[in-house]
Amino acid sequence: MSILVTGAYGFVGTNLSNVLKDKYILWALDTSEKRSIAYSRYFSWENLEMIPWDDVDTIIHLAGKAHDTKSRSDAQVYFDVNTGLTRIIFDYFLQSKAKQFIFFSSVKAVADKVECGCLTEDVIPCPKGPYGESKMAAEAYIQKKIREMAGDPETNAGCRDDKRFYIFRPCMIHGAGNKGNLNLLYGIVRKGVPYPLGAFDNKRSFLNVSNLSYIVEQFIQKNPDSGVYHLADDDPISTNEIVALIARVKNKKTRIWNVNRAFITAMAKIGTVCRLPFNSERLHKLTENYVVSNEKVKKALKINHLPVDVRAGFLQTLSRFDEDNNKQ
Repeated sequence: MSILVTGAYGFVGTNLSNVLKDKYILWALDTSEKRSIAYSRYFSWENLEMIPWDDVDTIIHLAGKAHDTKSRSDAQVYFDVNTGLTRIIFDYFLQSKAKQFIFFSSVKAVADKVECGCLTEDVIPCPKGPYGESKMAAEAYIQKKIREMAGDPETNAGCRDDKRFYIFRPCMIHGAGNKGNLNLLYGIVRKGVPYPLGAFDNKRSFLNVSNLSYIVEQFIQKNPDSGVYHLADDDPISTNEIVALIARVKNKKTRIWNVNRAFITAMAKIGTVCRLPFNSERLHKLTENYVVSNEKVKKALKINHLPVDVRAGFLQTLSRFDEDNNKQ
């Protein structure tokens, strides 16, 4: 089986290809080629017509414009990349003999906040900002085209028998090569700096990249029903507990301060105005409640649990951080 992976050399593509490379023929589509034994062929975005589309069985569309926490990116860039590229690749899929299309959207395509309860696939989409809006626009295009080709333009159920499409909405992904807020936390604890946000007691879902890779491989093999699926580890976890896990990996005492929430919020607002690393967006990411249900995806795969436990997965990721820092 031949699988085309867009955004092949990114964080998710790199981890996913290491899992799939021994069972499938992998082709890379990216902005430039990087050394990797996982991919047998490379294609560029400038030469899409050179891809033998009829020889592709599955397309995994990872390429996209990531959320900019510093808010420096122009809004149109998100729509050009997240929506525009998805339209192009999905049109190639529909015209080809490929049987599966896996699109990586985001939970941010439907909800910027989950104040209470758990985010399920039944939620009415309400994205906030160009990142989530551009991902939702891409989802809408995929569903519209499938319905049209199935001859059922008025409902959400249309699907061709010879095609399967999967819209995956992962929450925050972590693993080897991870960058972002988890690295910020790691750096704080590693340097012995007390974590000052202990007063913000939260629960949020994460997704270990090993669980992500497992889900993708299972969908390729089992070919379940088309549709939208939320991706998350089995259990949520608090930021305070993540800080404690980092301290455990570093053999340090857990140092969490319960600084006044109003003071912290004010400092974050100043950081936003001055464009500092610690700003309101970063504070929200570190302290928000954002619990995501993975029941639908487990039901589709007929499993009760994902293979990697949330806490064991974080210890794996954090240990890799430690190894990477020791190499520097």
